[in-house]
Amino acid sequence: MELLFAITLGVLTASGVYLMLRGRTFPVVLGMTLITYSVNLFLFAMGRLSTGAAPIIGQSQTYADPLPQALVLTAIVISFAMTAFVLVLSIRAVCELGNDHVDGEEQ
Repeated sequence: MELLFAITLGVLTASGVYLMLRGRTFPVVLGMTLITYSVNLFLFAMGRLSTGAAPIIGQSQTYADPLPQALVLTAIVISFAMTAFVLVLSIRAVCELGNDHVDGEEQ
C-alpha cells in the first residue's frame, strides 16, 4: 500500500511539474493544482492515519493527531484562493495580450 501511495504522489508531482513548465497559462494552472493535490496527500500521509482512535486525549489509549488534518484543510483553502487568483490573472492576460502564452509572445 505504501508503494502505491508513493507512486501516486510521484506521478502527481511529476505531472504537475511537467504542466507548470508548459508555455501556456491553462496547463500552468493545472500543474499548480496537481502539485497542490500531491502536497495535500503528502501532508495527510505524514499524520499516520489511525483507525478507531479518539480525537481527544484521555478518551482512549491511543489518540488521533489532529495537526495533519488542520494543515490539509488550511492548504485546501489557500490553494483554492491561489487558483482563483491565477485564473483571474491568466484571463486578464489573455484579454490584454490576445493570447495565452506565459511570456505573452506567440511562438
